[in-house]
Amino acid sequence: MTDASRAQGWAICIGAALLALLFTIGVLSGSYLALAIPVSAVVFFLLGLTARVGYTIATIHVGLESESPAGGESESDLPAEGAASTSDRPA
Repeated sequence: MTDASRAQGWAICIGAALLALLFTIGVLSGSYLALAIPVSAVVFFLLGLTARVGYTIATIHVGLESESPAGGESESDLPAEGAASTSDRPA
């Protein structure tokens, strides 16, 4: 880990502590915005994440897997060389 990344980590920690202090002061003073802004940020983040998942599901392209002509197992279905199959394992 470099000194630059450690400095960035400490900057994030200090920033989070300052924001927590400001949030606590706002809540104790009875400010509506102290609750509305963080809650809105979390709600919009979750809605954006949900929209991204929905978009990914809606636009994914799935190809059909081809089977071997004889209907048997293809090479991708077989265990790798040296790998134990389920029948080789002790019970």
